[in-house]
Amino acid sequence: MEFPDTKTQVLVVKLILNKRTEESLQLLSKYYNIQPPEIVVGTIKGKRKTVRAVYVGKQQRIYATNSDIFYNPSVVLHEFYHHLRYRGMEHRGSEKGADSFASRFIHSYRLEVHLGEP
Repeated sequence: MEFPDTKTQVLVVKLILNKRTEESLQLLSKYYNIQPPEIVVGTIKGKRKTVRAVYVGKQQRIYATNSDIFYNPSVVLHEFYHHLRYRGMEHRGSEKGADSFASRFIHSYRLEVHLGEP
């Protein structure tokens, strides 16, 4: 899978941390040339106590269990990966792939923050 450049990865994480999650999802969706997912605070029956967020492909929606999760880059990027890999009513990604996708963005952000410090 191709990734945005490091500068864009860092921007995506910053947007989420600065409570501009929808904007970050629009930026990513534009890069990958797909419709952005909707993200809402809410839960899905049967998943209420087991996950912090879930992507529902049929709805093209990410459900975050609370507003703290809504602004958590690791979780949002993990769920965006599921959106990215959902095609033709079928999910083609894995949890490991979603974790790896999110980790790459977080790593780029941490590297910039660390190197950017005096």
